Amino acid sequence: MTHSLGQHTNRITDNFNRLYYDSRIWEHTYWLGTPALKCPMDLWVYQELIVEVRPDVIVECGTWDGGSAMFLASICNLLKHGRIVTIDIDPREHRPKHKRVKYITGSSVAPDVIETVLRQINRKDRVLVILDSDHSKTHVLSEMRAYAPLVTVGSYLIVEDTNINGHPVYPEFGPGPMEALEEFLAERDDFEIDPSREKFVVTFNPKGWLRRVR
Repeated sequence: MTHSLGQHTNRITDNFNRLYYDSRIWEHTYWLGTPALKCPMDLWVYQELIVEVRPDVIVECGTWDGGSAMFLASICNLLKHGRIVTIDIDPREHRPKHKRVKYITGSSVAPDVIETVLRQINRKDRVLVILDSDHSKTHVLSEMRAYAPLVTVGSYLIVEDTNINGHPVYPEFGPGPMEALEEFLAERDDFEIDPSREKFVVTFNPKGWLRRVR
């Protein structure tokens, strides 16, 4: 049986993504000494997006140790522009402090937390949102519905870890970010997938780079 070049390429890239993910090396990825738990290829794309969009506020759902918040703050520092509002249900006292980062403790979908986030955003602010907390489909879909209205036209709603549940890694996870994303996009037409953000081939967020178009 012959395969098209597209099929062949997809098989290679899926295998490489599985190889990288299953190595768990991303659990030992640091930014300025703080665990970031990200694919470095995705962090590079974040840097490009921040430069292009120049967000006034980056909302991050899922803080963990704070490494990704510190990365985002470092890029904002270089640009002398922007601040980060990062949310996590787990309060961790050892997280690094930064003048551009505000930590919020609580569930990202709790009404009081959403209200706290809204108070951090001014009416004319450009806003970019990153979702990386509880990866169950129900939770991610609730986050998408809650935070999508904050994203300004031309900016991005980034759904992380759409690669799990067999897309192409961790097939035993069950419905997660990818399934939430698919349902979200079926509900509305003001966001579109930006495949150009997957240019490095290795990404934890396939189809998860959503640009607001209206």
